[in-house]
Amino acid sequence: SDCCDEETIKLPVPDSVRFQAELEFVQCLANPEYLHYLSLRYFEDEAFIAYLNYLQYWKRPEYAKFLLFPHCLFFLDLLQDDKFRKEMKHIRTKELIWEQQFHFWRHYQRNRQQQAAADQT
Repeated sequence: SDCCDEETIKLPVPDSVRFQAELEFVQCLANPEYLHYLSLRYFEDEAFIAYLNYLQYWKRPEYAKFLLFPHCLFFLDLLQDDKFRKEMKHIRTKELIWEQQFHFWRHYQRNRQQQAAADQT
C-alpha cells in the first residue's frame, strides 16, 4: 500500500491533486531564486496576486502542519505587499534574502540551544 494515498492520510481538502500542487507551490515561496523568477513574470498579473492572497489558508494549523519549509509562510505574507513584490525584481534583493536565510540556518541549532538554555533560567 502507498504511504501517501488518501486512505492512509486524510487530506483536509477532497481534491488531493490540487492540495499537493498548492502545497508544492507554497513551499517554493521559501526560495528567493524562485521569488525573483516569479517577480519577472507574474507579479504584475492581478489574477496571480489574487491567487497569492487565496493561498493564505496555508497559515491555518490544519494546513500548515503539512509544510516542510514553514518559513514559506513568511514570504507568502511579504508577497501580499506590492512594494516587496517590486523589490524582488532586483537581483540584490534576491541575494540579500538568500544570504539572510543562509545565516539563519547556519546558526539555527546554536541559536535554539541558547534560547532553550535562557528559557530554563
